[in-house]
Amino acid sequence: MNASAPTTTDTLRSALGRLLDGLPPKQASAAVERLIASYRGQTPTDAPVLRDRSDVAAYAAYRMPATFEAVRAALDGLAEAAPGWSPGSHVDVGGGTGAATWAVDATWDGPRETTVLDWAEPALALGKELAASGSEVLRGAAWQRAVIGSGLALPDADLVTVSYVLGELTPQARTAVVAEAARAGQAVVLVEPGTPEGYLRIREARDQLIAAGLRVAAPCPHDGTCPIEVGQDWCHFSARVSRSSLHRRVKGGSLPYEDEKFSYVAATRFPTGPAAFRITRKPQIRKGLVLLELCGPESGDSAGLTRVNVTKRHGDLYKAARDADWGQDWPPSQGR
Repeated sequence: MNASAPTTTDTLRSALGRLLDGLPPKQASAAVERLIASYRGQTPTDAPVLRDRSDVAAYAAYRMPATFEAVRAALDGLAEAAPGWSPGSHVDVGGGTGAATWAVDATWDGPRETTVLDWAEPALALGKELAASGSEVLRGAAWQRAVIGSGLALPDADLVTVSYVLGELTPQARTAVVAEAARAGQAVVLVEPGTPEGYLRIREARDQLIAAGLRVAAPCPHDGTCPIEVGQDWCHFSARVSRSSLHRRVKGGSLPYEDEKFSYVAATRFPTGPAAFRITRKPQIRKGLVLLELCGPESGDSAGLTRVNVTKRHGDLYKAARDADWGQDWPPSQGR
């Protein structure tokens, strides 16, 4: 794994900060508000939402840090399940300005061949501009225009990422993109917003990946049917994101951070060591007690959700539980 993640994060933030130089604050805020409304729409599109450089610059400065942190958290799940593996090639589908590409670079060292595909040329151009501030891998990435949907043809790659894209597609296009990612990738990581709708898209795609012969590496500890009852709950996780000044202007918030909720699945065609259990909610710490909600392995014909009380009498395990975080595996892995 790449030990330079903080450096990658800082480099990305500096590059994003330079994007807004010369762009009037009111114009940046207006572009972000319009684009947020578009992305929250209920109707999938068949055209790029980002129209020009000012759109792309404003939205990248606003959204790219959150996308980066969410994808990096998902990639960490894959890296923990496959500690000896590193992708020598990466294709980012619908990658826009390259948040997932930066996240891959923060997770694994190079060398690595990287290709970013998107249908919005302004996003690709800006992504390439941002990448010029990054590592050798990022500077050498190929940025290519492609229609993301039915008919998509991907080059074979060690890793294929599709982040915050499936919700923009029609159901037919979504199925086609996931099928092509499964065909082309030795490992596939899909990330969507951590909403009930985003979870359902990930759940559907997870089933499709399994049917295509891949095995789930994260977050699920199993390849069985998701035990969550649809409509009652949804599987999602959280990544902490430092807020930029643009975040605070648009949202009117005063906190220096926000929590990005996301759902994801990582699946592979090579052996991995999935978590024994996954912590599916923020641990509840009480006096002398930590309550963990876990997703566990299959039992009989189905997998299950369990609640575990870890108390002081569990010794070191209790200390680990107090330090445990939402989304981590349980019990803590040794040597990861």
